[in-house]
Amino acid sequence: MAKMPKLMVVHRDPAGPRSKVEGNRHKLAGVESVTWVRTCVNKKRGVRYCERLAPSEKELRKVFSDLEIFWESMMEVEETVPDLWEGRWKAHPEAVASADTLGVI
Repeated sequence: MAKMPKLMVVHRDPAGPRSKVEGNRHKLAGVESVTWVRTCVNKKRGVRYCERLAPSEKELRKVFSDLEIFWESMMEVEETVPDLWEGRWKAHPEAVASADTLGVI
């Protein structure tokens, strides 16, 4: 089986009922070509970030359109892994611990 692309989907939720989101979840549960990975939510801003596996962005757009599920944007993403950063990840915890800007954004 070929590895499916990972897609990040941004949904902006209007002040509508949470039941609509739950309904969409049930609609997508019946779609074999799309797999949910995780969802992150910012309730204050009304935004959900959903990570899904699908054959392609085009296919996921079609599934969402067919099921009348609104999305603001979607794009293919890759997970970054620290050990791929040329070994620099080993120095990161020490640098963070000694930073004078710790906790400052």
